[in-house]
Amino acid sequence: MPTIDLDYRTAFDLAPVGLVISRNRLMIDCNQQVLAMFGAAREQLVGQSFELLYPTHAEFERTGERITASLDAQGWYADERVMKRVDGPQRGELFWCHVSGRALDPGEPHAAGIWSFEDLSAQRQLKADLTPREREIAALLIDGLTSKLIGKRLNISPRTVDVYRARLMRKYAAVTTHELVHKLLSG
Repeated sequence: MPTIDLDYRTAFDLAPVGLVISRNRLMIDCNQQVLAMFGAAREQLVGQSFELLYPTHAEFERTGERITASLDAQGWYADERVMKRVDGPQRGELFWCHVSGRALDPGEPHAAGIWSFEDLSAQRQLKADLTPREREIAALLIDGLTSKLIGKRLNISPRTVDVYRARLMRKYAAVTTHELVHKLLSG
């Protein structure tokens, strides 16, 4: 068995979870798992905006606002969201992704950060064609938030959240919110 020098670079590159180092919402470095997850070559991601990984510009912007508003005191943030594959045989495919990370300076959330990405598509698949807002609300329902909390987080009224939840329930043929969340989670 060949001996591998284990150093920080090797640990970063070979980590079993996708890792990205960022500055001002640009990907400064990423590991092999991120490249595989998004079907991209290094030069397609490094130096590029995270926007490349989002289904729409609006989702990129709203997620940035949500991160800024939701960081804890130490700069930690986590959520589940729909992301987009960049290239390869699955180019353009949307998939559920768990994203967690840390802004190195909580006062400047996008200045510099370390982010991890976990592809959830093996456990959860998008079965319905969802609008960007439906994807956001679905992700927050999965997190267990109420209409009031979702409305506050997205800066929309709780009644608007209820309208989107009703659309999701029709698309997934769910009778209750609990059933909807179960169907969203089971893929």
